[in-house]
Amino acid sequence: MAISAAMVKDLREKTGAGMMDCKKALTAVDGDMQKAIDYLREKGIAKAEKKAGRIAAEGAVGAYVAEDAKSGAVVEINCETDFAAGNDQFKELLAKIAKHIVAAKIASGDVDALNNSEIEGKKVSDLITEATATIGEKISLRRFARYESAGQVASYIHMGGKIGVLVDLTGGSAELAHDVAMQIAAAAPKAIDRAGVDASDIEHEKEVLRKQALEEGKPEKIVDKMVEGRIRKFYEEVCLVEQAFVKDGEKKISDVLGSEKVNAFTRFQLGEGIEKKQEDFAAEVAAQMK
Repeated sequence: MAISAAMVKDLREKTGAGMMDCKKALTAVDGDMQKAIDYLREKGIAKAEKKAGRIAAEGAVGAYVAEDAKSGAVVEINCETDFAAGNDQFKELLAKIAKHIVAAKIASGDVDALNNSEIEGKKVSDLITEATATIGEKISLRRFARYESAGQVASYIHMGGKIGVLVDLTGGSAELAHDVAMQIAAAAPKAIDRAGVDASDIEHEKEVLRKQALEEGKPEKIVDKMVEGRIRKFYEEVCLVEQAFVKDGEKKISDVLGSEKVNAFTRFQLGEGIEKKQEDFAAEVAAQMK
C-alpha cells in the first residue's frame, strides 16, 4: 500500500524514530502500524511505543471521594475544545456527576445506567443534553469507574483533568493513598503485579526482545538469558509494585506500601484512544472562499 506522510508522522510521534526510519518500517510491513512499531524496536531504532500515542479529544477527567474515604469515583466527560472544558458550567457538571456516581452507587463502568439515573429529578442524559445546548458544543459522558473499599479509596487529578486516577487500598494513611495515586498518574502501570499482566503481552514482548537481541548480533545460546533479563525490566515498567517510586527512586512501590496492598486502580488519560478529526485548513479556507 502507499505510505502517506500522515502515517509516517503518526509512527514518528508514537516511537520517536526518524522520518526515514519510520517510512522504511512502514514500507517493510505494508503499512501496518503495530508491526512497524515492532520492526523499529527489533532494529533497536525505537526503545518502545510511547504509552499514550496521540491524545486529541478535549474535556476533563474528574473524581470524587466520600468523606470517609470508603467509596469514590473517577469519570471522563468529553467536549470539542479545551475552551469549553475550562467553562465553569462544564466543571460543575463534571463534579456533580462524579459525586452522584458515588451517592447513587452506580455500577462501575455502566454508562447506560448512569445516563438513565436522576440528579435532582433530571436524568443525567438530559443534563448532558442541556449542557450541550448552553455551552454550544457536543458534550459526551464517556466512561467512569467506582470503588467501594473496606480499606480506603483515594483519587488524584493531574494537570487540571488531563489524567485522573482512582485507587482502592487495603488501608494505610491518606498520605500513602495520595502517593500511590500520584504514582499511577505519573508512571502509568498496566497492572498491580505480575499476575495481572496479560500472558499474550508477555509473549509478544519476549518475541520482540528476542529479535532485538539477534539483530544486535548476540549469540543464539545467550539470547534466551538476555530476554529473561530484559523481561524483568519490562515488569518493572508495567507492574505498579515493581516500579521505582516517583518521589524517591531508591524505593519501589512495594517498599512504600509496606504491609498494605493495592486492591484495584483505574487510570484515565483524557481522550485515550480517541482521535479528533484533523481539519485540512487550506481546504477549509478554499471552501469558504467559494
